[in-house]
Amino acid sequence: MTTKTAPPSTPHKLQTLGLFLIPIILLAGVIALFLRTGGGLEFQSPVPVEELTVERIILTQPPRGDFLIELVVRNTSPQAVTIAQVVVNEGVRPFHMQPAGSISRLATAHVYIPYGWVEGEAYGITLFSTNAVAFTAEIPVAMETPTGNPATFWGFTLIGLYVGVIPIFLGIFWLPALRRLSRAWMTFLMALTAGLLIFLGVDTLVEAIEQVPQVPSSFQGFGLIAIGAVGIFLLLDAISRRWAGSGRNESAKRFNVAFLIALGIGLHNLGEGLAIGAAYNIGEIALGTFLVVGFIIQNITEGLGIIAPILRDRPSLASLAWLGLLGGGPAILGTWLGGFSPSATLAVLFLGIGTGAIFEVVYEIGKLLQKDTAARPAPLLVFGGVLAGMLLLWGTGLLIK
Repeated sequence: MTTKTAPPSTPHKLQTLGLFLIPIILLAGVIALFLRTGGGLEFQSPVPVEELTVERIILTQPPRGDFLIELVVRNTSPQAVTIAQVVVNEGVRPFHMQPAGSISRLATAHVYIPYGWVEGEAYGITLFSTNAVAFTAEIPVAMETPTGNPATFWGFTLIGLYVGVIPIFLGIFWLPALRRLSRAWMTFLMALTAGLLIFLGVDTLVEAIEQVPQVPSSFQGFGLIAIGAVGIFLLLDAISRRWAGSGRNESAKRFNVAFLIALGIGLHNLGEGLAIGAAYNIGEIALGTFLVVGFIIQNITEGLGIIAPILRDRPSLASLAWLGLLGGGPAILGTWLGGFSPSATLAVLFLGIGTGAIFEVVYEIGKLLQKDTAARPAPLLVFGGVLAGMLLLWGTGLLIK
């Protein structure tokens, strides 16, 4: 005979809530006491701790407006910061701010500097606070910042199509030819896909780490990478386990793996789009063009990776279209974000998410390979496929790095 536990009464709930709140209230009191007394220490900091991050530089010129340099700055120091002076190429310049006055902690402000900049020239900008602390920013190549007009919007859309959607679909077009291969070759292609994704995941993680210094210190770039990577890994693993226990047939399970591969590659392509859009935004046209051509060549191999798990099946054209859009479409969103509103913080977060998604997909492919080779183990075949996949992306990477 089983007994049912009665639900807790309202007074019991209030008592539990009170027991949770007491340590928090006491902690708040301890912090207030420390801030009021300084912990008994009377040391004074001889130098103010000030930190200002230049998150974005916007250049305008006639006929869109006057010649203007606009800086979007964020205060990441413990106290408010007031900008007292602006120097451009060693010359003091007039400026105004919006909002005016001091910049409170973690707040942003726009610094407007009327300046007759010349397209193609390089400029160095130094902001001085009232405490004579200097904050620097550079314009490597001056170029009018793209605006959200229809022509520019369509231009960035085309770049996303060239970088993500088109090469992914070209890789998917290999499906009829690859379906004619033997079972051993299909196993090799699955291992090759794992190798592609391992290299892609490591590359994505390195890109995220390289951009951490550009993230305001208060936002803890490495923490963003960890949150994005671990969070998406556990989420996709939970979704995969739920699908596995849903009683679907083997064909549906293989399509689920293809879906996860497309999702992981799509998140990676979102980061690629951010990098390309940001390169165009700051005037590095040659770099942006170089990245576009390199990613076009690299991403056709990603289309191959998406279809590898479903070579034995006959997915519908609609299913293949969804896989292609999922893998390549995010590149368009990335170019929009990077081109119109570049943010190192968002880039690091999305690259972290892409890293976690890719490695979770590698984990799923590993389980699929283990099942496929359980009856006839082929360790050298798997080794060769993984190594070939990594070498393939390393070779195409020579066109980008």
